[in-house]
Amino acid sequence: MLNSNAKNRLDRLPIGKFHKMTLVAVSFAYFFEFADINSFAVTAPRLIKLWGITVDQVAYVTSLSFVGMFLGSIVAAWMADRWGRKRTLDITTLWFGVFSLTSVFSWNLVSLGVFRVLTSAGLSAMTVVAVIYVSEMFPSTVRGKFQAYAIVIGICGTPATNFVASAVVPLNDWSWRLVYLWGALGIAYMFLARRLKESPRWYEDKGDHAAADAVLGEIEKEIAAEKGPLPEPEPPVEAPIREKAPLRILLQKRYLWPTLLLVVLWVTQTIGFFGYSSWAPTLLAKEGFSVEKSVFYVALSTVGAPLGSYLAALVTDRFERKWCLVVFGAVIALCGLFYGLTFNPVLIVVFGFLVNLFERGYTALGYAYSPELFDTHSRSLGTGVSYGLGRLSNAAGPLIIAGLYNGSGYRSVFFFIAGTWLFGSVILAVFGPRTKQRPVPLAAPKELARA
Repeated sequence: MLNSNAKNRLDRLPIGKFHKMTLVAVSFAYFFEFADINSFAVTAPRLIKLWGITVDQVAYVTSLSFVGMFLGSIVAAWMADRWGRKRTLDITTLWFGVFSLTSVFSWNLVSLGVFRVLTSAGLSAMTVVAVIYVSEMFPSTVRGKFQAYAIVIGICGTPATNFVASAVVPLNDWSWRLVYLWGALGIAYMFLARRLKESPRWYEDKGDHAAADAVLGEIEKEIAAEKGPLPEPEPPVEAPIREKAPLRILLQKRYLWPTLLLVVLWVTQTIGFFGYSSWAPTLLAKEGFSVEKSVFYVALSTVGAPLGSYLAALVTDRFERKWCLVVFGAVIALCGLFYGLTFNPVLIVVFGFLVNLFERGYTALGYAYSPELFDTHSRSLGTGVSYGLGRLSNAAGPLIIAGLYNGSGYRSVFFFIAGTWLFGSVILAVFGPRTKQRPVPLAAPKELARA
């Protein structure tokens, strides 16, 4: 048994330049993740006209992209455990930037679909690792707030991309490619990456206490020079050296329940959110709005996204995260239903704004909530698998939405999406454990087995 004290040493640190630089770097990666994730959605209306593709073909490309997200999440969980949180964050961010750049040179729907699957794998992988990294590097009393702050900055990539698309897509027959070039700018994250440090909690979990102590010493020295003498940490605790966590560890009783709960959370969030964001421009264009107007309306509505993440930052460490998620999910269901029941441009923007506001608040809360349900040993796998299965579920989501639209019309799509959000809220309300002010656990939390 060896002494493990990274949690206590990190928890007693005041917020300093180190934390702020970490926030900037992660937020930058998030910005271009959110900037790139809807690139196909905002270019699809133009491609329908240029390449003659159908709604069903849009659904297939979107579905395959979520298969890529699933694979990216699983691989990222394995990489983050094997190679470290920071190194994996670097690799996955570079990956999605490079393949977004290759999308610029697509010559038909098949080539664009392949590039988007590879890009999506990187986007999802980066998100999984970033969530884990923030949860392990910030003090437990404020980690939810800083997780949300990272999303506040990052989510600005969504309206930024939509406004870029509304400006460049209508210009000519090739200008849609500039949207993918915009997403590729995430590669610039590598200039910030050198300022990040590996998670000392990951080092400790691997039994490399010397490396953990070295990193902690560097962080403490930097913050002490800025803030003055640091308080003494709580006494260390005994922790065993563990072998690499196998995938089957999630079948153990103490991990299975939080994994299943988070699968429901991320399945309903994925189908619910991407049902709006991936389809709104295309469905509005199909219902008679011009491509320019449909993209512009969606761009206006996504202005609510960063405000929603900021709202999450205000409530995440003040109220129980479980109940914040429940309330946000129910509001999204209601506003999304109203969105689908109107063709008034003003109301489309208003309800779309509210959907984006509460959905991005929900996502920020979910990013803080998910890693709290696992200990360090299982956190990467538990977060990655549950998030990945959520993304995989949307391989079927676009096909369901296309079938509903073609069979029952525009409004049926939004009844389905609203029902999805409501279902997730009910499950979380009934079965979700509380996590407010609880430190990220070193060992499996007993209360989760009873939840």
